Amino acid sequence: MSVEVKVPNLPESVADATVVTWHKRPGDAVERDENLVDLETDKVVLEVPAPVSGVMGDIVAEDGATVVSGDLLASINEGEVAAAPAASSDAPAPAADAPAASGATDTSGASKLSPSVRRLVDENNLDASKITGTGNHGRITKADVQAFMSASGGGAKPAAAPASAAPAAAPAVAGARTEQRVPMSRMRARIAERMVEAQSTAAMLTSFNEVDLTEVKALRARYRDSFEKTHGVRLGFMSFFVRASIEAMRKIPVVNASVEGNDVIYHDYHDVGIAVSTERGLVVPVLRNAEGMSFAQIEQSINAYALKAREGQIAIEDITGGTFTITNGGVFGSLMSTPILNPPQSAILGMHKIMDRPMVVDGEIVARPMMYIALTYDHRIIDGKEAVQFLVHVKEALEDPARLMLQV
Repeated sequence: MSVEVKVPNLPESVADATVVTWHKRPGDAVERDENLVDLETDKVVLEVPAPVSGVMGDIVAEDGATVVSGDLLASINEGEVAAAPAASSDAPAPAADAPAASGATDTSGASKLSPSVRRLVDENNLDASKITGTGNHGRITKADVQAFMSASGGGAKPAAAPASAAPAAAPAVAGARTEQRVPMSRMRARIAERMVEAQSTAAMLTSFNEVDLTEVKALRARYRDSFEKTHGVRLGFMSFFVRASIEAMRKIPVVNASVEGNDVIYHDYHDVGIAVSTERGLVVPVLRNAEGMSFAQIEQSINAYALKAREGQIAIEDITGGTFTITNGGVFGSLMSTPILNPPQSAILGMHKIMDRPMVVDGEIVARPMMYIALTYDHRIIDGKEAVQFLVHVKEALEDPARLMLQV
C-alpha cells in the first residue's frame, strides 16, 4: 500500500519551507520514524520522519522546492523491509549520488545523524558506520566526526578531487582567480533581514564597562566538583551572568521592556535568550521564566539547547519570544564588540574574553581576570543613565557573587 509523506503543520509564524536535503531515494529501505528529508524555514530546520516502514517510492518535491503545510513530498510503499544495505545497493540513484549513498549504506549510524552532522559526513564522503558515537544513545555528534577525520588524516574527499585537479592539469589557467556564487540559506537570509530591521527601526547605542571576575572564578573553583557531582552539569560563567542580569533588570525594569508602536511593554517575567552559534547561523534559544531558575537549572537548560543546536534539533518554540538576550563573543576570542539588538527586545548584553590585566587594587598593581561587557540598547526608551546603571549593577553582582544569592 502506498502511503503519502506530507509537509507537517508549520507554526503560525512560518508561511512555507524549502526542501533542503533528501536522505532517501526511490527504492531505498525506510524504517518508521527515520528522517526522510530536511525542510528549512527562516528560523529552524525541520526533520520529516517516515510515517511507516517500507520502501521509498516517488519523490514529488525535490531539493530546493518551496512547500507549505500539507503539500505532498513523496510516497512510501508500506510493507516488510529487507536490510537497508541490500535495498540501497539495488537502487541506481544512490550509486550515482555519493552523498546519498554514504548515508543509505550505513545501518549503524545514518538514522542517528542530525542534519548538520549528516552534511559533514556527506561532504567528506565518510562512512558513518565506522564512526563511534558519543552522544545520547550512541548518537554521532559533530565532534565525533571531526575526531574521526583527524585520526584518519582529515578524511577522504574523492567527490571534490576532479574540481581541484582541473587547474593543475591546465597550466595556462594556473593561478587564475575564481569566485563562487552561493545563495543564502533561508535562515541566513532571515538573520540578515532582522539585523537590518534592528538597524533601521531602533536607535541603538552601546555602553561599556569592565568586570573583575576574581570572586566568580574562585567560587567556581571551590564548588566545581561538588556542583557537577550533585547536578550533573558543569558550573559555567553564563549562569552567573544570567542571574546578574536578572537582578540588574529588577532594578532597571526598562531594560527588560520592548517597544510596540508608541507603547512601551514592561514584562514582569524574564525570558532570557542565549545566543548560540551553529553551522547554519545564529539562533537564540530562550530560558523561560529565568528569574525562577537555580544556577543548576540555568546550566542544564543552556547545555540542552547547545546540544540541540549542534544537532539541528532546535524547535521554533525554543527560539520564539524572549525579553532580553545575552551573547558571548569571548568564546571566539572577542575582546570587545557592539552586539546588535534582537527585535523587539530593547537591550542585549555582550560578554567577552577574560584576560589577566594589571589593575590597581588597594594601591597596588595586581593581575586580575578582567572582562569587558557591553550593553547595546534602544535609546528610544532606555536613557544613557539607565544603561550605565544596569552595567554597574551587573558589575557589582559579579564582583561580589554573594549578592546573587541574597538578591541585594
